[in-house]
Amino acid sequence: MASSFEQMRANVGKLLRGIDRYNPENLTTLERYVETQARENAYDLEANLAVLKLYQFNPAYFQTHVTSQILLKALTNLPHTDFTLCKCMIDQTHQQEERPIRQILYLGNLLETCHFQSFWASLEENRELIDGITGFEDSVRKFICHVVGITYQTIEHRLLAEMLGDPLDTQIKVWMNKYGWTENEDGQIFIYNQEESIKPKNIVEKIDFESVSSIMATSQ
Repeated sequence: MASSFEQMRANVGKLLRGIDRYNPENLTTLERYVETQARENAYDLEANLAVLKLYQFNPAYFQTHVTSQILLKALTNLPHTDFTLCKCMIDQTHQQEERPIRQILYLGNLLETCHFQSFWASLEENRELIDGITGFEDSVRKFICHVVGITYQTIEHRLLAEMLGDPLDTQIKVWMNKYGWTENEDGQIFIYNQEESIKPKNIVEKIDFESVSSIMATSQ
């Protein structure tokens, strides 16, 4: 049996085709779809951008809560640029004056600039923002692990724990196992040997005699 998200995805997909994409009467359906994504830990960027576009065209219909959910779902898809796309479609007035949106933009900036410890500290002070966003923290940890994987060769267990928001050691081990990271007795976690990923390439230039002779002739 298809989930409610899959059923709604099919219906919304039809709705977004053609001129109906810009019909404000469809906002109720689209907003309900955003809430379904949050609840079922699913994601549909195209539909969410359509909601923000309708808010641009119809400012009176703007919903702070729905916009906040869209931004938070976009954060769960880092390192893709979804968050920036969504942010650019929100009026500056809402970005500056609506507290939930302003706080989420701040959290997004901390993540994008890799200030992970500050991100978790700020999130702890604003936990109400992610109420109803299923899987948000683990999605963020997945992004952080991606950054760690392309940045470090080794990292201290304590630092990795702080970057992941100080989860239980058993949870840290789950993430380590997921990415094949290993830890020695000194608490150093081996991430990846970046040198092994560098594959030298031999460049061979072939110059025939005719080319050389013509160059030599012109230089005389």
